[in-house]
Amino acid sequence: MSHRVIALAGAIAAAPMAAVAEPLNALAIAAHASTLQKVVLLILLAATLAAAIIAARKIASGRALSGGSAFVSSLRLGGPIIGALGATYALMDSAIGMANIAGNPTLKLLAPGLAEAGFMMWMGFLAGAIGVIANWAIESRIDRQLLAG
Repeated sequence: MSHRVIALAGAIAAAPMAAVAEPLNALAIAAHASTLQKVVLLILLAATLAAAIIAARKIASGRALSGGSAFVSSLRLGGPIIGALGATYALMDSAIGMANIAGNPTLKLLAPGLAEAGFMMWMGFLAGAIGVIANWAIESRIDRQLLAG
């Protein structure tokens, strides 16, 4: 038996204990994600914050109509798509991991991978929702400016 199989079997046997020892939350999911998933999460978080900042600056800018509407508008569709791509990668990575272990994995072993995929989708939908709300606020302000002007 190779050392990898023995180490993997030991990790599978210890997984339920590890799940009890360290509760799973959003921060733990992000901390244990792969590098690619961390990059996607950071992009979604940065885009969401940027959309909120752009919307706040546009609303507070008075009569001047500044840029940024195209970014906020594109986040409405781009956020969920990026989240779906990240979730698909997390599910694919989990499926590859399940295929490479001997025996049947327990639900406790599968839960972190499924939680990663769900978290990626949630972040994408959150970015899209913020994009929609910010776009509505910006568009209504532009309409008010143009109609009043």
